[in-house]
Amino acid sequence: MGIRDRLSRLLAEAPADADAIEHAEIWWTWGRVQETAGAVIDAFETAGLPVEARVGVVLENRPEHVAVVAAVIASGRCVVMLSPLQPAARLAADIARCAPPVVVAGVEVLARDGVLGAVTAAGLALELDTDGAVRIAGGAAPVDAPTNPGIAVEMLTSGTTGPPKRVHLSVEQLDQALASGGQTPKSDRLLTRSAALVAAPLVHIGGLWRSLACLATGRRMILMPKFVLEPWLRVVERHQLRAVSLVPAALRTVLDADVPKDRLASLQVVTSGTAPCPAELADGFFRRYDIPVLMTYGATEFAGAVAGWTLAQHQKWWDEKAGSAGRAFAGVELRVTGEDGAELPVGSTGQLEVRTAQTAQGAQVWVRTSDLARIDADGFVWIEGRADDAIIRGGFKVQPELVQRVLEAHASVREAAVAGLPHARLGEVPVAAIEVEPGRIRPGVAELIALCRNQLMPYEVPAHIVVLDELPRTPSSKVSRVELLDIVRAQLANTA
Repeated sequence: MGIRDRLSRLLAEAPADADAIEHAEIWWTWGRVQETAGAVIDAFETAGLPVEARVGVVLENRPEHVAVVAAVIASGRCVVMLSPLQPAARLAADIARCAPPVVVAGVEVLARDGVLGAVTAAGLALELDTDGAVRIAGGAAPVDAPTNPGIAVEMLTSGTTGPPKRVHLSVEQLDQALASGGQTPKSDRLLTRSAALVAAPLVHIGGLWRSLACLATGRRMILMPKFVLEPWLRVVERHQLRAVSLVPAALRTVLDADVPKDRLASLQVVTSGTAPCPAELADGFFRRYDIPVLMTYGATEFAGAVAGWTLAQHQKWWDEKAGSAGRAFAGVELRVTGEDGAELPVGSTGQLEVRTAQTAQGAQVWVRTSDLARIDADGFVWIEGRADDAIIRGGFKVQPELVQRVLEAHASVREAAVAGLPHARLGEVPVAAIEVEPGRIRPGVAELIALCRNQLMPYEVPAHIVVLDELPRTPSSKVSRVELLDIVRAQLANTA
């Protein structure tokens, strides 16, 4: 049974009094989820929105938003992801750019400057209360709303340059990704009493995949707005969870806090994805808590993970292969190629390519990633960097060019440069330097940070900005990111 049929059956047959989603220690029953989903589908039908039409969802980590996603996919329509993390002007521009005929969003989001107007300029705005009630907030769906046949989700991701793009994930891709990850029902039972924690943003592939995995397997979902150590520990203890997923930054947070071993006693395994996990971090967690950390590798374009560790592999190979991202999952092939596209010998470093039904191109086409990797003789893949300039901050991808453009919009900034500074907990953080326009007033760092906060997502805002008369340059006149980082480190050392 695929995810679309599975969601349809849950919305029609799940017992109304069964627990579905816990949020802030309060349970939403399946009856409550079904009521919200039904109201959303009724609103689509009343608006004349055809099957396979696109529906924008400003997706927050809340139960009513899970119900909306379930309703859209189950009804045969397509979820267009819109991030609530964006500043108002950027969110409004994103809505205007992708122009879905209907947008569903929370009350607070629609109240932001310019957002409701951007929605109603193209279509219908549906307001979603925290209690799950759905109301028309303005506008109307166009008579001939465009459709996106076969696509379940237009997933928000970051391109190598420019504004975020959307990857179109088909129903078949989601089904294959869930199957590859072992997230299919073990029996004909619709629901189970087991529970799984979702703390990653639903608007990103990690959070969406985990929430769909809960629904696909009938597990109860414990939904957190984000990872915060103490609330996360209480969830693990209260539900006696056996498995959780932690990004490298969260793993380090647990270790740095020296969490007592007994608070994690129920855990048997931790999975880690979204960013490369340093070998010493995964091994340190394993040695401290005797809990294996199973790394995974994937991307939005693949609807989830395509490689990873199993518990059996960890028991056999960990001492020898610590630091690897694991082996290709069933139905997935991996290879490493050179600049000319030719496959490289075993153990050579090159650009990683993937062939799987989880890609939009299908199971017969090799898809080149932006990651540099090597694959050893036993089939374990090692991620060794990126072929682009993306900065991975705690699992979130930051494009330097986007941050650079925001800084260069300031009248006193002649040129800006952005680089990734190694960070013990987050992996990397973006830092920036600006060159002052001759004859202009020298801008303050606080002023530049405020500009970034107004136009960027929180994780894209530079952790540090230095103001210079001239940016450091290579002999070819390009900005030297190596020297830029040296300048930032020196300034940090002077202010420590």
